[in-house]
Amino acid sequence: MSYLVPSEFVTKMVDAGESKIFMSTRDTVIRAYMAGAILALAAWFAVTINVNTGQPLLGALLFPVGFSMLYLLGFDLLTGVFVLTPLALIDKRPGVTLAGVLRNWGLVFVGNFVGALTVAFMMAYVTTFGFTQDPDKVGTTIGNVGEARTLGYAAHGAAGMATLFLRGMLCNWMVSTGVVGAMISTTVPGKVIAMWMPILVFFYMVFEHSVVNMFLFPSGLMLHAKFSIMDYFIWNEIPTVLGNLVGGLSFTGLTLYATHVRTAPKRDVRTAPIRAAV
Repeated sequence: MSYLVPSEFVTKMVDAGESKIFMSTRDTVIRAYMAGAILALAAWFAVTINVNTGQPLLGALLFPVGFSMLYLLGFDLLTGVFVLTPLALIDKRPGVTLAGVLRNWGLVFVGNFVGALTVAFMMAYVTTFGFTQDPDKVGTTIGNVGEARTLGYAAHGAAGMATLFLRGMLCNWMVSTGVVGAMISTTVPGKVIAMWMPILVFFYMVFEHSVVNMFLFPSGLMLHAKFSIMDYFIWNEIPTVLGNLVGGLSFTGLTLYATHVRTAPKRDVRTAPIRAAV
């Protein structure tokens, strides 16, 4: 599938991070908006499959279609830029600053949120016939997700917050691996296969993805689920964002960069101690 070796695709990761930092505000927001909207549509699609078939694995198998679409179209998720843009800073690319990295994160967050919110409104409208009746089974399920993954964590206090943070870390370990997967191959089938595998894992394992949650939780609020906006931000979105940042950067970005770009010196076997034969 025209595979690139790690030293090649990790350099592409740094290049991609640099280009995103210098991208115009307009282009950054448009690309983030479309990424949030497409991923939200994919989440709606997957929940619909789960409700109609009763098979969560089937929904997880098909959810990555949205992720593949948005990355093939060159759109950006917050979980992706969390991994790519810091590498350009660490690599000391000319003109790259911490302020530039934070600016990119802020713009992508806003774009993702508005895109996901747009689809959330559409979903709430469609499943209630313009808010004239109670939500259908899909809408009810999405509302229940919001309650379970805010009030459910809050019921466990500090342990619930730690669990939420760790699920955010695990999520972006997989999602950022999918982002890298898009760079591993130079063919469309190769890119899709490489992206599909880790996204399947994240979705089936019910890890916490900040952008997917930008769709699920506002949808629940629009459908009058029994949790508040503050519950959503304190007991899901904010810890999930932080977990996504730490997990993606530490498990994917920094590890790949450290071992394939900033490689340690090779061992000199000529000076290594020779063990006596037993």
